[in-house]
Amino acid sequence: MENINNITEFVLLGLSQNKKIRHLCFLLFLFCYIGIWMGNLLIMISITCSQLIDQPMYFFLNKLALSDLCYTSTVTPKLVTDLLSESNMISYTSCMTQLFVMHFFGGIEVFILTGMAYDRYVAICKPLHYAAIMNRQRCYAIVIASCTGAFLHSFVQCLLTISLPFCGPNEIDHYFCDVYPLLKLACTDTYRVGILVVANSGMMGLVTFVVLVLSYLLILYTLRAYPAESRSKALSTCSSHVTVVILFFVPVLFIYIRPATTFPEDKVFALFYTIIAPMFNPLIYTFRNKEIKNTLRKVWCQKLCLSGGQIII
Repeated sequence: MENINNITEFVLLGLSQNKKIRHLCFLLFLFCYIGIWMGNLLIMISITCSQLIDQPMYFFLNKLALSDLCYTSTVTPKLVTDLLSESNMISYTSCMTQLFVMHFFGGIEVFILTGMAYDRYVAICKPLHYAAIMNRQRCYAIVIASCTGAFLHSFVQCLLTISLPFCGPNEIDHYFCDVYPLLKLACTDTYRVGILVVANSGMMGLVTFVVLVLSYLLILYTLRAYPAESRSKALSTCSSHVTVVILFFVPVLFIYIRPATTFPEDKVFALFYTIIAPMFNPLIYTFRNKEIKNTLRKVWCQKLCLSGGQIII
């Protein structure tokens, strides 16, 4: 079939057509977005300005906070402005760009979480070899591999979507451009493309999630032989990772592991991995980690004292 594309822009139907609900959502997600920036910037500055940046776990946490900011910024600003707009238009080019960038930074987040799980596995299961295995070169290699894997995933996802013909209608029943709502608008049979999307996004998420679950089960098994104090500290750190993984992966798997179709609940589940997870990640890692809390006090108290003209000894 000839690839005919008569669509130059799409209409995002958003979360609701009710004005009162839209205005309430505007305030809610505006505060969420501000909280995301404040929380993740706080984590990034605190880690960068302290000795924690030399530790692999916090090196990865710093990268996770950066990917959270970039990831949510591809969706949330558009969502917030559209909630006050009467006509929520997005051009075809902007739609495809949003699709690519969102899956790129989302892929980075998936692989960074995997790198963090690997770091905890080495630290707990192979403590004597930890410094040699998780050296700075290995950490940078994991970050580069994460970016490369995310780019390949996003490129394939975007290529599958761009190859589809769109000739109308042009209303996307979502608050951002994603592949399944776009498949619904394509003027051709999308069964094969849908299978490829599941293989690309769904299987990537499922395999990564299974690997993460198995790694943490192995960590829990190894912790049985640890003293009570060391076991408690390790469990506190790992529980933070597990909470973040569940908060991000469960809604992702709900949407992408099934055949190419859409449900009204998809918008609610998408809010979890586009807004709620990036907002709660800093809180989860801060409140469950004594080192982070002590670093926050030290770094920011020192900065406040310096700004007040006091001499720090």
